[in-house]
Amino acid sequence: MAGLWQQLCSLWQGRALVLLHLICLLSPASSALPWDTKARSSPLEEFEVVKGNFSRTFLRVGYHKIVEIPAGACNISIMETIKSRNYLALQAQSGISIINGNWVIDRPGIYTALGTQLTYRRPNEIRSRNGESITAPGPLTEDLHVYLIYQQPGPSLYYEYSMPLNTHSTPEPDTPSDILPLAETVGPSHLDKRMDQDDISNNNIIKETPHPNQVSSDPSLNSEPPPTYTWTRTGHQECSTTCGTGKRHVLWECVERDSHTTVPADLCDPATEPTNREEDCNTQACPAYWDVGEWSECSRMCGPGTQHRQVICSQVTHIQVEGTETSVTLALEQCGSFEKPVTKSVCQLKICSQWEIRSEWSPCSVPCGVGQRSREVVCVSNAGDVEDDQECNINLRPDNLENCDMGVCARSWFTSLWSQQCSAECGIGNRSRTVVCLTDHVTDLPLDSCEGERPPEVTSCDYGHCQNRLEWYAGPWGQCSAECGNGAQTRSVACIFNNNGQMEVADEFKCSSLSQPITAQRCRLKPCGVQWYVTDWSACSRSCNGGYRVREVRCLTDNIVPSDHCEPSLMPESREECNKQPCLAEINPLCSNQYHNCMVVVQARLCVYPYYRSVCCASCSHAQKTYPNSFQKNHIRR
Repeated sequence: MAGLWQQLCSLWQGRALVLLHLICLLSPASSALPWDTKARSSPLEEFEVVKGNFSRTFLRVGYHKIVEIPAGACNISIMETIKSRNYLALQAQSGISIINGNWVIDRPGIYTALGTQLTYRRPNEIRSRNGESITAPGPLTEDLHVYLIYQQPGPSLYYEYSMPLNTHSTPEPDTPSDILPLAETVGPSHLDKRMDQDDISNNNIIKETPHPNQVSSDPSLNSEPPPTYTWTRTGHQECSTTCGTGKRHVLWECVERDSHTTVPADLCDPATEPTNREEDCNTQACPAYWDVGEWSECSRMCGPGTQHRQVICSQVTHIQVEGTETSVTLALEQCGSFEKPVTKSVCQLKICSQWEIRSEWSPCSVPCGVGQRSREVVCVSNAGDVEDDQECNINLRPDNLENCDMGVCARSWFTSLWSQQCSAECGIGNRSRTVVCLTDHVTDLPLDSCEGERPPEVTSCDYGHCQNRLEWYAGPWGQCSAECGNGAQTRSVACIFNNNGQMEVADEFKCSSLSQPITAQRCRLKPCGVQWYVTDWSACSRSCNGGYRVREVRCLTDNIVPSDHCEPSLMPESREECNKQPCLAEINPLCSNQYHNCMVVVQARLCVYPYYRSVCCASCSHAQKTYPNSFQKNHIRR
């Protein structure tokens, strides 16, 4: 059956039908032809021509299935009726891509698949006015899926293919001279007429009705000599163009030589059939015209932008029957009689988003020195929605971070709390703490940068006398002086005299010839993590009648980095009352304050400088009497 269909498809292209008819005329009546009534009946082939249009205004960008062409189809034609930036794509029923699959655009050319050759054409994007097309003679060995790759609104497609219809017809026994009719293929003229109809609907199936070619099967019944037939030109079809050397089909018919009566084409000798089926027409030159290209993308994603297109002066020189144009580019002056289309246009995809400040500046990140402050800046669309920053012009973005200067910081000694455990269980041991020099929350200065004497890191502790030992006796190591971080631990050694279990202490010089064990070493139980650090108390805000003094309290890690993880209940006091005694009048006309804010000078411990002692004499003198030690050393304690 596949071979028969292959032959029938060829009938659309050639003359196999004529050859079969000639065999019928030249055979004797007694021979059993395939369509003889005495032989078995064979299937009659009729053809269905399936035509359809596809058009939509808008689609989602991507692949859209247009039609499924079944296996066995031949004379396949798929074309764009309106030129666009869309693409045609083909896929086999098995899912294998044939043309323009997987978002890869193939080159125009001939592709062999599904038992046939598929010709893919994509005319020049600027010079041609035709869209894409795919044609194939068939027949298909597998269903063919046709897709549209949508990229531009308003796609418009036309497709057409032929399918066989198998019918069985048994002739009457009384008419042995009749030959069963063969299926007549639809010629190009029929297709052209139907394509010109404006009301062709999608997937409209048109059945082309066959007509029989009736001749006598018994030449012995004819008394006259057989007639002769010849080919004659009867006219031509419409020219493919009105100018620029087009093409037109020449029409030939088979006629009886003597009477010039038109007869079926299969009666003429196929070898003498004219081959000049086409000829040139309307050879006069076409007028020049402006060939306009597609607009480029807008130069801006939002707001007013520009787009460009190419405009050239062209002239069509040849137009083929299938619509393919050959044109040449002319000088712009050749199109001077027509106004040149614009090549630049204003475009706007959407309104640009704008920056919006949504908060005031935050407090400075440090109490003194140079820090930073921030505020919230967001990109807001025209509808008021928050979008990514890239949607706004980054060059116009307001600052959301800036430096802030809170004034010079006083360099102060900070100390941790003393360790709880003594380094010796008995006798004299040590307790320790950590000392650092700080100016702000993030800076750890060298220890020699702070003013005043550095506070001690180790202090002694005494838990009483130790019991007597024998020889050099090393006691166990005491507890580490620091619960966390670096500390020290000690142990006691003694010269003990052992006499049959009786122990008594001997003078150490008696053990001087022996190697004495070490009595102290460094220790580290664990990292401290975070702990509270404090400065020395400031000067009292008043010299009498009750004032207050303050100190800085900070939570720091082992690396002297500010933290929020200290235990709040263990936080040392940062303010306390002072100088509650009543004030006594004491006036010294030679020592007075020249500024109203001299108390700030006292609090900042600036009285150590001669200038401030002069301009704030009264306040500095009173502070010196109240806190004499503050003018000799500046250290912090815990």
